Amino acid sequence: MFTTFIVQPIFNLLVFVLALLPGHNFGLALIVFTIIIRFLLWPLVKKQLNQAKVMKKLQPEIKKIKAQTKGSRQKESQLLMELYKEKGINPIGTLPILVVQFIVLIGLYSGLERVISNPHNLISFAYPFLQNLPWMKHLATNIHLFDNTLFGVVNLSQSALGPKGLYIPAMIIVIGSAVAQYFQSKQLLPTTKDQRGLRAILKDASSGKQADQSEVNAAVGKSTRYLLPVMIFFFTVDLASALSLYWLVGGVVAYIQQSYVLREDEEKMEEIADKPTKDIDNIPEAEIITKPKLNQSTKPKNKTTKRKKKK
Repeated sequence: MFTTFIVQPIFNLLVFVLALLPGHNFGLALIVFTIIIRFLLWPLVKKQLNQAKVMKKLQPEIKKIKAQTKGSRQKESQLLMELYKEKGINPIGTLPILVVQFIVLIGLYSGLERVISNPHNLISFAYPFLQNLPWMKHLATNIHLFDNTLFGVVNLSQSALGPKGLYIPAMIIVIGSAVAQYFQSKQLLPTTKDQRGLRAILKDASSGKQADQSEVNAAVGKSTRYLLPVMIFFFTVDLASALSLYWLVGGVVAYIQQSYVLREDEEKMEEIADKPTKDIDNIPEAEIITKPKLNQSTKPKNKTTKRKKKK
């Protein structure tokens, strides 16, 4: 089922792009394919980025809640959930886009493995309507027409490190994909000037001080900014460079999309993030929602209306 509903559709989209592009270069087809995938994911990406932007703006409010709750985890958790609900933030809102991206990556990897192991799979694994395209019919008669390079410079079926040793063009793509991932992660992570590193938090915890969970999460997120690029490097360095090219182009397009969304409707997003939050100074420990205070400006008006009625 995974092959039928995930791998084959992704593979055939790539083959469709390859068959229609002038020159039928596999590297160019992979670049166009990646851009198409990123734009198909645009609604999920935009929602994720809008939430990330609001989270950045809410850091002062979150810090204020932590200071005023004075270490009460239950009250802090309640007020943070109240704040997220008030601002329309879903703490797990980024999960769908990550799941979809992972599925596409696995599907693409499986499809690329088929092409690299046997280029004839370009024909046999394609849908019938694609097999009837003129270039596909021509390719079926001479599979050597398949150009598996990036503009004739990089052999996309070869890995950066493999049996033949170091392949420098592929290594450049691998490094580029790791760098793109770093800047993509850095762009989204909320940071504050006084944010401490994970090492400093653990040092205080070892001396008996209780660690703040949200501060730990922020420190872990900061460490992830460096961890993900390293993981991507070691994951792709011995795989066909076609997968690294997909990751590189995807990272660059994602960075551009993020830059656009994070600048878009600046005044609107700031208005959402700057909404006044509830006064938590006088909130009892177990109470979540404060009772609305009577507006003092309305009291004189009520008195005057009563006097008018008596007259």
